[in-house]
Amino acid sequence: MSRLRTPVHPNYPRLVRASAWYDLAVTAGFATPWTYALVHDALSSCGNALGLGALPELDPWQILYANLMGSVVVVWAVLRIVRTLPEHGLFDGFARILFAAWQAYALAHGVSRLLWLFFGVEVAFGVLQLMPWRWVREADLARKDAGATDGRRLRTASR
Repeated sequence: MSRLRTPVHPNYPRLVRASAWYDLAVTAGFATPWTYALVHDALSSCGNALGLGALPELDPWQILYANLMGSVVVVWAVLRIVRTLPEHGLFDGFARILFAAWQAYALAHGVSRLLWLFFGVEVAFGVLQLMPWRWVREADLARKDAGATDGRRLRTASR
């Protein structure tokens, strides 16, 4: 099994860090019951003001899951800020596609349309972080195909 080559573009770590800073800014308020109550009220007010719908009333289960999600995402964001690696962008891209899938499911089942704002960012960061990996893979496959014409590798050194 061959090791996956990482994207080498100098802006890729900046993209990974930018997505981490976004996560930190957006989810830090979800990490504790007290801050989540404030975020919940602000999001509900915003949703009502924009005509997108309010969040459901707070209950202990909702608070628990919001706090769990907020805590994990905050830790993941700090890791990507403090120790940015290309592989973090790959895993974050996959995580964002999963988040977007569950957000799409929730939107299809009637949650506040305010979620569309977060859904758009999830999809954008997911695609932006995954595409460079696809390009590297396609380049590797093209190089491999070009190097094996009759089952042997072409030699690039001159004789």
